[in-house]
Amino acid sequence: MPRPSRLRPAPLIPGSPHRRTLLKAGGTLLLSVLTPLPASATQIMAVRVWPAPDYTRVTLENDSELKTTHFLVADPPRLVVDIDGLALNNTLKSLVAKVESNDPYIKQVRVGQNRPNVVRLVFDLKEEIKPQVFTLAPVAGYQHRLIFDLYPVKPVDPIAAMIQKGEWTTDGAPAAAANSANPASPLPATPPAQTEVAPDAIAKLESEMSALNGTPPSQPVQPTPGKQVARAPAQKVVRMVTIALDPGHGGEDPGAIGAKGSREKDIVLAVAKRLKAKLEQLPNTRVMLTRDGDYFVPLGQRVQKARQVQADLFVSIHADAWISPTARGSSVFVLSEKGASSSAARWLANDQNKADLIGGANAAVQDKVLASVLFDLSTTAQINDSLKVGKAVLKEIGGINRLHKAAVEQAGFAVLKAPDIPSILVETAFISNPDEEARLRDDGYQNQLADAITKGIKRYFADNPPMAKSRQT
Repeated sequence: MPRPSRLRPAPLIPGSPHRRTLLKAGGTLLLSVLTPLPASATQIMAVRVWPAPDYTRVTLENDSELKTTHFLVADPPRLVVDIDGLALNNTLKSLVAKVESNDPYIKQVRVGQNRPNVVRLVFDLKEEIKPQVFTLAPVAGYQHRLIFDLYPVKPVDPIAAMIQKGEWTTDGAPAAAANSANPASPLPATPPAQTEVAPDAIAKLESEMSALNGTPPSQPVQPTPGKQVARAPAQKVVRMVTIALDPGHGGEDPGAIGAKGSREKDIVLAVAKRLKAKLEQLPNTRVMLTRDGDYFVPLGQRVQKARQVQADLFVSIHADAWISPTARGSSVFVLSEKGASSSAARWLANDQNKADLIGGANAAVQDKVLASVLFDLSTTAQINDSLKVGKAVLKEIGGINRLHKAAVEQAGFAVLKAPDIPSILVETAFISNPDEEARLRDDGYQNQLADAITKGIKRYFADNPPMAKSRQT
């Protein structure tokens, strides 16, 4: 059989239209090779909104770091954010529906493609805010995060917030009513104030002051013989006891996660709310939560909140986790100046101190907060008082659960470093242990925990009545 002939292209004739078409196509192909293609746009993986009384946080999680510019517009107040290298997608559009009507600071958000590769977000605000915009590097399962923290121009005063909720009253008034109804108050009032101090105490004080000032002490005035020194009647001083409860983690930081999916941040918030209700049933007692919802509070700000309300006690609540699911038991920790009491305590403190990295603290701001709050680490007296309350609480918890350690442990927990407030950290149980995770999810066990901690705190204040307060700075 004859072989089929191959089709051959027609010869290129100089100046022919066919030749010009091929040259044009070739030139276009060459140009497309030499011209760099536009870089692929960053992909938004998730968007989250965390409303809180102190501030609202908006998080954009993406596969690479984003560059932004932002500015404020007044009347009505708005925050405008332009994000470079970004194409609008459905995930980013879903941010609109994530803003709730009860958000304290955001009225609504609008999202649009402002120009090629630039997405614009417009936050319509309910009041003037001071925005903090920063990025976070990948950590703990998160990819790159772009954070918008919207703080009110006038920061929330925790005492004013408690007054608004009816949780803060003037020292003395409600406590006096409570004492008349229940004379055997578990949290005793401070001893009656004396208007006269013994002469030898006055002389000693004046001598000490004179030595400091370099001046001779003044001579005591001798009473006229035969005359009685008038004494003002002693007045009973009744003082409220203020306790700060600190549910660990929250918001972007879920804490440890159990085999059944339980999140530490949810468990400890539930326990803290139960504990708050039980403590508030005690006379002369009021309680402040460092967070009362699912949002993140940096470690330094937790301490600062407790100091702003002049707390007499700080209790941080957590649910432990370990690399082995067999670890179990409850623990109580206090601060250590000289190192951890065990390798496990050191590991746990280091792990808990990573909360700011995972939760997303703005390092530029948080460093200043820590410098102002943790100004004094010579806290021997604070640690001694913390050990006392820690022992009382640990003894009560030992009645409802196995103890991981029979004694109070010590480590360098950042959240325990208030220099003027006795502070303890309670590890309620190991959420990494399936059996203890089940108990932590149980309402009955949460109530038992709250009861045990309440009894321990009650016993501590019975043995160590709170002194009169001086204003903390």
